[in-house]
Amino acid sequence: MEALKMYDSGSNYNMQPVLQKVLTDAIKEHDRLQETFSLMGWGDLPDALKVEIREDVAAMADELQGQYSTVDPYILKRRESVTYWVECYRDGICSLKTAIEALKVRKL
Repeated sequence: MEALKMYDSGSNYNMQPVLQKVLTDAIKEHDRLQETFSLMGWGDLPDALKVEIREDVAAMADELQGQYSTVDPYILKRRESVTYWVECYRDGICSLKTAIEALKVRKL
């Protein structure tokens, strides 16, 4: 917020390089996720469902690349759930709305 105040107050502070970096990083992350979805055979999923599971898919890819390994039962259960609901949607067993609602992470 302070950076925006500095920018709005007429100072010579230039936000352009920072904003360009944020945009560049977002594009790289988007491309990486799209590639991961495609490699998993989920490239044809609707964007609404991809948005709901993007963090799960990114974590799965990171683990497959050897960045870490988890044995946490809650994470493993979440991954099973993601796979289950994606496949239910793809097989026509449930609607897109049902799959998204089932996969929403509830905030406490």
